[in-house]
Amino acid sequence: MSNKFLLFVSVFVLSNACSDNALPDNQSNSTVFSYVHRAGWNAAIPTVVEPFRGAAPYVIIHHSYLPGHCTTTAECIKAMQDMQKYHQEVQGWNDIGYSFGVGGDGLVYQGRGFNVVGAHAPKFNDKSVGICLIGDWRKSLPPKAMLQAVQDLIEYGVQNGNIEEDYKLLGHRQVRDTECPGERLFDEIKTWPHWAEEP
Repeated sequence: MSNKFLLFVSVFVLSNACSDNALPDNQSNSTVFSYVHRAGWNAAIPTVVEPFRGAAPYVIIHHSYLPGHCTTTAECIKAMQDMQKYHQEVQGWNDIGYSFGVGGDGLVYQGRGFNVVGAHAPKFNDKSVGICLIGDWRKSLPPKAMLQAVQDLIEYGVQNGNIEEDYKLLGHRQVRDTECPGERLFDEIKTWPHWAEEP
């Protein structure tokens, strides 16, 4: 990993988080996770950024299916770039559809970030945080580091007012006709706090 890249990967004790739409300044908790800003994965500029106000009442879990599971940071950066390119150039969306991506390297990658309208779940894009676990999770479970990173990100969002305390956790298939987030991952998130049978 180059020194240039290391500038963009941070291990956050969230009382010292940086200021942008993903990680606000006013932290008072001790959740720790590793995070890559958009600059760290060389994200393209979004054509439009549509903010929404208030804490999100929903967290929606996705898998990418393709690109497949990435195990190194270089692979995960490429996966984020490929998803953004497909979403912008083929789908015609403003940006990568997800709020965040999580890689097999255990890092959280900023997509659109908190409080930005996404393109990941119709009718929920302006009131949810969409988290994509990079890979195909139909038959296998993501590594523990990925699952922990997702849980830490959600906890961070709750503690800092980006996600409602009584949020509902959903799999993508609960709001759209799709296999996403994969059968094995869906079975896993059903055991997590806040999972809801219905939106």
